[in-house]
Amino acid sequence: MIKITLPDNSVREYESGVTGLQIAQSISSRLAKDVLAVSVNGEVWDLNRPIDQDSAIKLYTWDDREGKETFWHSSAHLMAEAIEFFYPGTKFGIGPTVDTGFYYDVDLPEGKQLTEKDLAQIEKKMIELARQKHQIVRSSITKAEALEMFTDKNDELKQELISELEDGTITLYNQGNFTDLCRGPHLPNTSYIKAVKLTSIAGAYWRGDEKNKMLTRVYGVTFPKQKLLDEYLVLLEEAKKRDHRKIGKEMELFTFSQKVGQGLPLWLPKGTQLRLQLEDFLKKVQRKFGYQQVMTPHIGDVELYKTSGHFQKYGADSFQTIKTPAEGEEYMLKPMNCPHHCEIFASKPHSYKDLPIRFAEFGTVYRYEQSGELHGLTRVRGFTQDDAHLFCRPDQLKDEFKKVIDIVFIIFNSLGLENYTAQISLRDPNNPDKYIGSAENWDKAEAAIIEACAEKGLETVTELGEAAFYGPKLDFMVKDALGRSWQLGTIQVDYNLPERFDLEYIGADDKRHRPIMIHRAPFGSMERFVAVLIEHTAGKFPLWLTPDQVVVLPISEKYNDYAQKVSDFLNNSDIRSLIDDRNEKIGRKIRDNELKRIPYLLIVGEKEAETGTISVRKQGEGDKGSMSMEEFAQFLNDEVKEQLSAFYN
Repeated sequence: MIKITLPDNSVREYESGVTGLQIAQSISSRLAKDVLAVSVNGEVWDLNRPIDQDSAIKLYTWDDREGKETFWHSSAHLMAEAIEFFYPGTKFGIGPTVDTGFYYDVDLPEGKQLTEKDLAQIEKKMIELARQKHQIVRSSITKAEALEMFTDKNDELKQELISELEDGTITLYNQGNFTDLCRGPHLPNTSYIKAVKLTSIAGAYWRGDEKNKMLTRVYGVTFPKQKLLDEYLVLLEEAKKRDHRKIGKEMELFTFSQKVGQGLPLWLPKGTQLRLQLEDFLKKVQRKFGYQQVMTPHIGDVELYKTSGHFQKYGADSFQTIKTPAEGEEYMLKPMNCPHHCEIFASKPHSYKDLPIRFAEFGTVYRYEQSGELHGLTRVRGFTQDDAHLFCRPDQLKDEFKKVIDIVFIIFNSLGLENYTAQISLRDPNNPDKYIGSAENWDKAEAAIIEACAEKGLETVTELGEAAFYGPKLDFMVKDALGRSWQLGTIQVDYNLPERFDLEYIGADDKRHRPIMIHRAPFGSMERFVAVLIEHTAGKFPLWLTPDQVVVLPISEKYNDYAQKVSDFLNNSDIRSLIDDRNEKIGRKIRDNELKRIPYLLIVGEKEAETGTISVRKQGEGDKGSMSMEEFAQFLNDEVKEQLSAFYN
């Protein structure tokens, strides 16, 4: 018999070899029907994989990220089987899950091509195969046997992947007539997959390297119920309308250039204005909370990141080290700002009276993302974090953590981001090698976060294994207007970097003490935050944030001078205004500027010029009547103040 510990810490005994599915059946028939995967001591397994030792488990359904990932992983294999049916001899690269489904990179036989028109027949075949309820079977073979198998199949893509694996057993998964190299986990059988939609086709270089062959990447999504797919397709259409890349182009916020490089956004004047508004707002909030602005370079000596541990953690995903003409010098584009801030703290001695010290920076960092993973502003290679690092004494930790929560609340309330979940992300107790630092310090850091959230009355969920490699954190998972969840703000407690950088302060006892470090980024990254905000608001930003708050529309060129007078007055009143003096009818001007999502349209003609007034229209609400310039300026300033009431209070 073995002991199985459930998430509520209750313990049940089962015979050795029990599976996750059998455990679910012993709990309830409904759970057994819904469960998709199981984690065993922190590792996600197939439901049919035998458990032969005492273990802590968690059962995952469609409502869990791990459940969806298992479902979509199996769906990628099902799609590959359907593609192989129509295109025998296809070679298969990788088929991972993504945020909304899965994809598979395939190398079609010579002379064959997949188009959007072919997707319908592949979908139909997938449903046919799924209904056959083929068991998805895991097996293990040696590396040599795996190489022989895929050599016989003439699939050099799999051969390349296998050749890079360590010697030992390699896992395969088989369903029906399809076998694939895979770690898993997978569904018990194909019948779980009830609804299929293949969404798009794209080209992708093998392993993201432009020197390699271009493969065909097929994207898809599947569901356990047709109703869920129908709802998803409605959501997809609305998401297309809100796509930040589409709206960003329409509003002239940002662009990309192949000459500059993939994943490196160029901010246009209006987008820059938007970013500056966000930055200025956060700087004002930070000043209220005692932060000091700092600036650090975009590169650093590689030894800096080895000291911090970022080189070991992110080295493979970073831009390769930069060698200078001088022998022995190696630099990196910085993947994180925190090591630089540690060195700023270390630049002079500190007393316990100096703490807490709060350094803030809008610091640009760089990570290498494969070209196929890049997506507008949400996945880029260079991004700016609204980063801050607080250095405090142990007796200050909880209060400082709670103050950072207050900052997050101010930002979310001022931007209408009211639907969020606070997630306490802790280490995986069964996988300690993922983390740096002592267990004692991890215990202290995790306890501080849990206690601070409780004292703030914050409702939280706890996720094991989601901590950063150097410390636990509080993540804010924000739902947008379409119900999609995005991880935005984050607060992390870190005992480890102060140790690695030998940071210290002199205590009241005249002895040397180690400060505790808090990492904090309410926006996360400016690029990703702006993308989420665009899609959440459909480009209709709060008045205080929008790049152009007002456009003045003269009825004819005779009133251009008066329009200029109105615009100048508003600009001098800290209201962002522009003029549309095109030789177009007023109806066309109104339509065009509403499409640009400008909140207020001011129409001026003979009557307005004579009386010194303006005729006001509000985006989405129509005519708001006539006002003087002074009345309108006060009206707008009151609206802005109301939107920013969380800050002013």
